[in-house]
Amino acid sequence: MTTRTTSRAAVITAAGLLLTACGSSDGGSGQAGPPSFEGRGPITYVAGKDTTGTVQPMLDRWNAAHPKEKVTFIQLPTDADAQRQQMIQNAETKSDAYTVLSLDVVWTSEFAAHRWIDRLPDKRFPLGKMLKPVVETARYRGGLYAVPASSDGGMLYYRTDLLKKAGVAAPPRTWDEMTAACAEVRKLPEAKGMSCYAGQFQKYEGLTVNFAEAVNSAGGTVADAAGKPDVDTPEARKGLDFLVRSFRDGTIPKKAITYQEEDGRQAFQSGKVLFLRNWPYVYSLAQKSGVKGKFAVAPLPGLNGPGSSSLGGHNMAVSTTAKNKATALDFIEFMTNEKNTRTLLEDASVAPPYAALYDDRQLIGQYPYLPVLKESIVRAVPRPRVVPYGDVTAAVQQEAYAALNGDKNSAQALRDLQKALSKAVAR
Repeated sequence: MTTRTTSRAAVITAAGLLLTACGSSDGGSGQAGPPSFEGRGPITYVAGKDTTGTVQPMLDRWNAAHPKEKVTFIQLPTDADAQRQQMIQNAETKSDAYTVLSLDVVWTSEFAAHRWIDRLPDKRFPLGKMLKPVVETARYRGGLYAVPASSDGGMLYYRTDLLKKAGVAAPPRTWDEMTAACAEVRKLPEAKGMSCYAGQFQKYEGLTVNFAEAVNSAGGTVADAAGKPDVDTPEARKGLDFLVRSFRDGTIPKKAITYQEEDGRQAFQSGKVLFLRNWPYVYSLAQKSGVKGKFAVAPLPGLNGPGSSSLGGHNMAVSTTAKNKATALDFIEFMTNEKNTRTLLEDASVAPPYAALYDDRQLIGQYPYLPVLKESIVRAVPRPRVVPYGDVTAAVQQEAYAALNGDKNSAQALRDLQKALSKAVAR
């Protein structure tokens, strides 16, 4: 719920994987189809560190109503890669310490293929009320292996006060418009020392997201509809060139090479950057900062028009080695119901999976970014939803980081990335 590293819709590759018992509850006994969910009692909920302060109050409500089935919150690091590694370690050791897992949307295929999570009964959850791209992130080979708890779409945060004072009438739709707006704002005395743009560029999952968004926003793709890597193209190069050039000419500050989500948020709130690419959770926090009333959001800019976000968010799944799975299933129903996801929207700007909430006039009045966020999610382009996702994202991070640091030019980085991705999905 708290890690916004994620991205859009889904490219599924079946490279070399023929599974005969997807999601059997015994971790591989050959039983096909959804497992039985039995056992009641205490469980654990495992997720990234809750930086919003909204998760524990929800767990407290559950625990008060279910004193014999209490949930203990296990908080993992904020870094998505570290979360994934700890969850995999728990699965590989067949530990029952983790019950319900909060998975980044791009991990579903990997965890389902390895039978680290159980296949879930579709009819238990109101999937028809949720945004279709969001629901698809929870499926693998026709089965439901998780339930959407939140979605996420990248948005462009910008300083309305400074753009207005500089005579810029509207937020930028293209990268060139963004740099031109920055040039005008930088002429203002109050913008002295301000950088133009920031995102997430440290060597972690956030870099995969930002790289994919740049490539997609320039008309390229990381992988085609069949899951085949297709990143060594002129379009992909234009996207990566934008990031490389922006670091070189100062559009993106040099120190942003270390930025994760929170670093960028703090830079924006303290007046260090004019434009920020980040997730919707930033909105509620920025409203409590010195930029309250001085910012708004817009779709991400692209090469020739509005760009494409990566589809983020988190899904809730049941560990195959867990105990008390009947309780786990009830808990997932509780956490992912429309009422609780609305609460997370209202308290922490967490994007809900339910379509109706984005069209609610009362909510739009309170959270004017909802139409922009819905557009971001519906138009989102997925990171490759492949089984060896760890290898894929590691390769993207390696080559993109090398290009941003100037160790390789864009063309060489993309050639090397194409080779690495082809090797990864062929295993």
